[in-house]
Amino acid sequence: MQTKISRRSFLKGGALAACSLAASNVPAAAGAEKGKQLATLIDISKCIGCEACVEACAEENAEKFPDPKKPFPKMYPKRVPVADWSDKQDVTDRLTPYNWLFIQYATVEKNGKQLELSMPRRCMHCINPPCVKLCPWGAARQLENGISKIDSSICLGGSKCKAVCPWKIPERQTGVGIYLDLLPSLAGNGVMYKCDRCYNRIADGEIPACIEACPEDVQTIGPRDEIIKQAHTLAKETNGYIYGENENGGTNTIYVSPVPFEDLNKSIEKGKGKPHFNKVKDVMSDANNLGMAVLIAPFAGAAAAAGKFYKFSNSKQGDGSDE
Repeated sequence: MQTKISRRSFLKGGALAACSLAASNVPAAAGAEKGKQLATLIDISKCIGCEACVEACAEENAEKFPDPKKPFPKMYPKRVPVADWSDKQDVTDRLTPYNWLFIQYATVEKNGKQLELSMPRRCMHCINPPCVKLCPWGAARQLENGISKIDSSICLGGSKCKAVCPWKIPERQTGVGIYLDLLPSLAGNGVMYKCDRCYNRIADGEIPACIEACPEDVQTIGPRDEIIKQAHTLAKETNGYIYGENENGGTNTIYVSPVPFEDLNKSIEKGKGKPHFNKVKDVMSDANNLGMAVLIAPFAGAAAAAGKFYKFSNSKQGDGSDE
């Protein structure tokens, strides 16, 4: 752990210098442009795997991380397993409720030579996110700028978002959330967490912490149509390959790689908390999912409203308000 801290301190000066450059990539009103989804271009060839972005993400979002109550309620039935990362908050080699961004590594061959590559992995922020459209409680939503986020105050931790995500991105923490007040032994057993792309910083006209901290200018953020153009220009200049433009109907996280993503996918370590680079069909184009989304929408809206009202009422009681 000490090695990472000292390494980041060494790189921080360069990151601050790069910050002003990166900031110029974001339109002044990017967070408020109606109808304009923001996308991020990640140039894999530039990433050096320093993990400055990982540490910056953890520092920026620490106040959003779960603070579970123990002991955990026993679940009935036992089909919903306990997911407890509260004693493993220093894990950075995969996605967890306390680590929304990690670096994935690959060793591939190009032109007969071994090539070491590293790449930041987090939520893909889909254009038409199944996690949002199929959440039965209305806890996941998509902002106008394309950012998908989970409202931890009303999430029941049922993991539907993870089940329908092609990359299985969201992660659950037990012992936190509204289920403790409503159905502690029967509900979803926690809250789901994932990258929200520093939506609060973007709303204030700033860039995400991971982009600001990067000393190599790996990421660029801007309107999706402009980012797609940049991705194609970069891919053409470097004989590179693009991922995210069409996967799952299109995402707002666009990667450009110097090698085919099929090769990257064979090399990276995949599994729980470690997403793949497979080709992905459009989940929401499936007739069953479309029908389910239509059925869920009104119920999810009502559930979200009820959840927010419940939390509001409790907070009023907690501060002694009497209306």
